[in-house]
Amino acid sequence: MTQAETFFRQHHSEPLQILLAEDSPSDAGLTLEALQRSTVANNAHHVNDGVELFAFLHRHDPFSAAPRPDLILLDLNMPRMDGHEVLATLLNDEQLRSIPVIVLTTSDSEEDVVSAYQQKASCYIRKPVGLDGFLQAMRQIDAFWFQVVRLPQSEHSHA
Repeated sequence: MTQAETFFRQHHSEPLQILLAEDSPSDAGLTLEALQRSTVANNAHHVNDGVELFAFLHRHDPFSAAPRPDLILLDLNMPRMDGHEVLATLLNDEQLRSIPVIVLTTSDSEEDVVSAYQQKASCYIRKPVGLDGFLQAMRQIDAFWFQVVRLPQSEHSHA
């Protein structure tokens, strides 16, 4: 199979596995709704914080059947284990560090932006205020990350 065929298969015959780490029920609902409307087939999974995110990634109960995500959407401000702690832990985990992470947060702090990039976040997006702005940002994420960018092959796409 050529690289082009592998790319096409990854992005067109098998849904992308997306893991959303978001503690706000309203933001999680909007994000999941936008992902359902995506032009690219995807399976979106939701966790409420970094502790649940790592339970998902390591397939601990109740996530024993969880797929490896192709992409993580990460809020920074979460209880128990925040986004900065998640990024630091991912960076130090050889098996997980290749998963692209989009920081999607309300924080506009320059310190948060710099810290996220220093911890190898793939990009940093400030959540727009208001439904229209939020949906527009999600359409742009869809267009760029799901249609333009080549994501690493995850274990679910190996045959």
